[in-house]
Amino acid sequence: MSAANDPLADAPPPSPDALAHSQRLQALIAAEIEATDDGRLGFDRYMELALYAPGLGYYSAGARKFGGAGDFVTAPEISPLFSRCLARQCADILETLGGGDVLELGAGSGVMAADMLRELATLDRLPARYLILELSGELRERQQQTLAAQVPELAERVQWLDRLPEQPLRGVILGNEVLDALPVKRVMRSAHGWRELCAGLDGEQFMEVSREPDEALTQALERLPGSLPEGYRTEINTGLAPWLQTLAEMLGEGSMLWLDYGLPRAEYYHPQRLTGTLRCHYRHRAHDDPWRWPGLQDITAWVDFTAVAEALTDAGLGLDGYTTQAHFLLGGGLEALAGAALSDPGAGESEAQVRNRLDVAAQIKRLTLPSEMGEAFKVIGFATDPALAWRGFGLRDMAAKL
Repeated sequence: MSAANDPLADAPPPSPDALAHSQRLQALIAAEIEATDDGRLGFDRYMELALYAPGLGYYSAGARKFGGAGDFVTAPEISPLFSRCLARQCADILETLGGGDVLELGAGSGVMAADMLRELATLDRLPARYLILELSGELRERQQQTLAAQVPELAERVQWLDRLPEQPLRGVILGNEVLDALPVKRVMRSAHGWRELCAGLDGEQFMEVSREPDEALTQALERLPGSLPEGYRTEINTGLAPWLQTLAEMLGEGSMLWLDYGLPRAEYYHPQRLTGTLRCHYRHRAHDDPWRWPGLQDITAWVDFTAVAEALTDAGLGLDGYTTQAHFLLGGGLEALAGAALSDPGAGESEAQVRNRLDVAAQIKRLTLPSEMGEAFKVIGFATDPALAWRGFGLRDMAAKL
C-alpha cells in the first residue's frame, strides 16, 4: 500500500516498546498457526488472540484505548448526557422491580459507570450493586481509579466480576460497544461456493488463506441471501447466539440493553456491501488491515441485530424494541436533560457558561446526528416482562426491520 493510500500514513508510529510488544503477540499467534494441521487458523481465533490474549492482546495489555489519547472515543466519553439517559431508564426498571442490580459488561474507562451511579443517586434509585464484568486487569484498574476519583462516595457499591454471576440476576444488563468486539469468522463467496477466510503465514508475516467451511459455519451461511455475488466478503459471529443465551439464562428478572453499530440482517448482508464491515482502529484512524500491529489496534465488526434478536427471543426474553441511538436518547429524555445547559440566561452569562453551552450542543450533535453516531449506532432491548420496558423505544421502534 502506497503512503498516499495508507490511512495510517499520518498516524504517530508505535514506539519501539510497543512494536516489541506486538512482535511477542505475533510470535504467539504464529506458533498457534504452525500447530494446526493445515497452517490455517480461523479468523475468529486470530481476532480472539489479537484482542484478548492474556497480557498481550489489545484489551488485555496496558496501552491507552479510549479517549483522545487512545484509538477511539465511545459515547459515554463524548458526553455524560448519554449515561444519564441510560440511568433514568434504568431507574424506571429498578423502580418497577422494587430494587435490583445493574450489570455492565465491559465498562471501558469506567466513565459510564460513574455517570450512571451519580444520576441514579440523584434520582434516589441506586442499585443494590453495580456489577462490572471486566476480564482486562488494566481496564479494571483504570475503572477503579475513575470511580474513586469521580464518585468516591458510591464506589463501594461497585463489584468487579471475573465471570457471570452464578445466581440469577434481578435488575438490568447493559452492553455498550461490546458485541462489535466479539470474535467473528470471515467468509468469501467463490465461484464454487463459500470459503472460510483464515490466518496463515508467509514467512514471518500473516496472510489470508482459505478453506472449506465446517458444518457449523455452513449452517450459519445458509441463513444468508442466495443472491450474493462472487467475491463477496463478510463476517459471521457463530459464537454470538450461545453467549447471548447464557446471559438470558442468567437474567432471572429484569431487562437487557445493547448499544452498538450494526444493521438488520437484510441490510448487513446486502449484495452491495461487497467487502463486509470489519474495521480496525488505531489512533483515531480506521482501516481494514487486521494483520497490522496485532495487539496495538482494535479490531471490530458490525453487529447483525437480527441474530441478536433471534438468539435472545429463542432464549425466552421478550423483544422490547430496536431503534437508532438518536431516537433512543431522544425518547429517553435527552432534550429535557440538555435543556438547562442549553438555555440562555441572558446578558449576565459568563464566558465559561457560553463555552459550556457550546460544548453541550456539540456533544448532542455527535450523539444524535446521522453523520455522527446517531444513525450508525443502534439500540436493542429485551425484558423478562413487558412491564419492564425501556421508554427510549417509544419515539420510534424499528423492530419490524429485524
